[in-house]
Amino acid sequence: MACDLWLVPLVDVLCHSPDNPFAEELALYDKVLGEAGLPPVPVFAYMPGLSGDVAPVAGFDYDALHFLRRAYLLQICGLAVTPVDELGGDYEQLLEMFEATAKESHLVWHYDHAGAYVPVDFAAPLANEELLAGGGPLGSAQALLRELEYVAPSIGIDPGNPPAAPAPPPGPTSLEEPAAPVAYDESPFARERHVWLGLHAAATRCLGQGSMIVFS
Repeated sequence: MACDLWLVPLVDVLCHSPDNPFAEELALYDKVLGEAGLPPVPVFAYMPGLSGDVAPVAGFDYDALHFLRRAYLLQICGLAVTPVDELGGDYEQLLEMFEATAKESHLVWHYDHAGAYVPVDFAAPLANEELLAGGGPLGSAQALLRELEYVAPSIGIDPGNPPAAPAPPPGPTSLEEPAAPVAYDESPFARERHVWLGLHAAATRCLGQGSMIVFS
């Protein structure tokens, strides 16, 4: 099943428009951030070269996202990061045994086809009843990037010099559609690496151009 990541530019031409399709979500994120003593989602003035266009930045297989989450949990819990061919009971056991650790992770504790990462730095994902009833925990793009850099060596990626990111999907894909095939990679962590590269591209562009990352 396909999972898409989109970048939503946080520019005033979009965010201050009466037709902004993300107005309700942004208002909720500002509320949750404020309750945590954090600044609101930043909105940037329009600059030439930027637009309010929402565009896909990455796409990958739903299961492969959990492969990467599994690798991160193994690494953060001091266990050997081993490749697997399919998700099995060990991942469910990890989530149960290390639930508190999982809920501190911006990579792990996030809904798979909803929710967002915003360019505001905070330690743990934010959640309240409204968020959990809809898009799920709110993540920090800065914290996501740190977690990606942390897990990268265990799957054979140099976070300071990663391979080029795969091309984004040309348009939206539905949940029922198969994800685009992973480019040939002889590593036993090929699927984890594919997702890592997509998430890393999204996080770096999110911070570099002032956007939020949206799962769809």
